[in-house]
Amino acid sequence: MLLFALYRERAGASELWLELPSHCTVADARHALLRRVPGLAPKADDIVVALNAEYARPDQPLKDGDELALIPPVSGGQARLARTHEPRW
Repeated sequence: MLLFALYRERAGASELWLELPSHCTVADARHALLRRVPGLAPKADDIVVALNAEYARPDQPLKDGDELALIPPVSGGQARLARTHEPRW
């Protein structure tokens, strides 16, 4: 499992190896990682996972040798609101 930015700092490593039973899913791997590194993320649902460099659904099955990467939350910049119509004043 590859860890970037915030996750790398919290885990103290840029990658971790997980041994999982057969017939696991992306969600199973994420839960196993959170058991191994409890302080990794305050809320498991916020963790986005890529499977072999593609965004992954939690129910996607894993096979031996798959590469998982945790995609950290993105922040920064000022939010911009789109104006859908002119104000009425």
